[in-house]
Amino acid sequence: MSDAIILHHYDTSPFSEKIRVLFGLKGMAWTSVYVPNMMPKPDFTPLSGGYRRTPALQIGADVYCDSQVMMAEIERRCPTPSMVPDDAAGLVWPINWWADRLFFQTTVPIIFGALGDKTPEAFIKDREQLSGRPFDVAAMKGAIGPMKQQWRAQMGWLEAQLAASKSGWLVGKRPSLADASAYMNVWFLARNLPEVVADLTADMPHVAAWRAMVEAFGHGRPTKMDGPTALAVAKAATPLGTEIHDESDPLGVKVGEAVTVMADDYGRDQVKGTLVAANRERIVISRNDPAVCTVHVHFPRTGYFAFPG
Repeated sequence: MSDAIILHHYDTSPFSEKIRVLFGLKGMAWTSVYVPNMMPKPDFTPLSGGYRRTPALQIGADVYCDSQVMMAEIERRCPTPSMVPDDAAGLVWPINWWADRLFFQTTVPIIFGALGDKTPEAFIKDREQLSGRPFDVAAMKGAIGPMKQQWRAQMGWLEAQLAASKSGWLVGKRPSLADASAYMNVWFLARNLPEVVADLTADMPHVAAWRAMVEAFGHGRPTKMDGPTALAVAKAATPLGTEIHDESDPLGVKVGEAVTVMADDYGRDQVKGTLVAANRERIVISRNDPAVCTVHVHFPRTGYFAFPG
């Protein structure tokens, strides 16, 4: 089981859906571990060292935090069919960044502005702790109109690109990371407010065809595992330790020295460990926990701060 690709996720998580869609586009087998949608997460935090955002990917004793580094690792380990077109190897990542940040930040207020009054108080308090700011339902209600305008404008970009595409996909001749990334926000809004998506994309036939193509791939071939078993998998495994360290990395920390990593937007819980490798794609730290022994935790460089100590 040490080479099983384990996704720690929950059904309604949009970033989890991005990875589930990627599994579908690749036709992959994977292992599903459900985690709670709010703290505490007793079978998750020993792996991540305090990182609390969902999802995370586990392969043996290597743990991948943030969907960006997860997609890169899935592509590296399962390169066929490739989700990175040869002529757009650098383009799919900025598209993912846009979908994760600007597009997602437009989607969230529409959903919670409409449904915030029905949201459980425990979930609201958890998200306030996660974001570090009030879960202001009134403000989100007031933002619904402007955010719908921005959401429709960004969907217009997708419609224009799909109309120009000869394949029906956003980039290249096949589905790519760009499709999984952009689809995430459409799925998230449609799952919660399907009538809003129908209204805002009524004049976008290429988007409608593209959505149907993505959905037809499904989520690959999942099998279930429980959290304690996933911890046992990590405890019985040894981290690969194959990442290459760049001695000229601007972090300026030597391998084996103490380092702290944290997100730069929300969920800024600090994860501490010793440096395994730092390069322009990711930073990898080693940490120990009695539940898992030694694990290597991987983070992308964009979207995260790393500093000595």
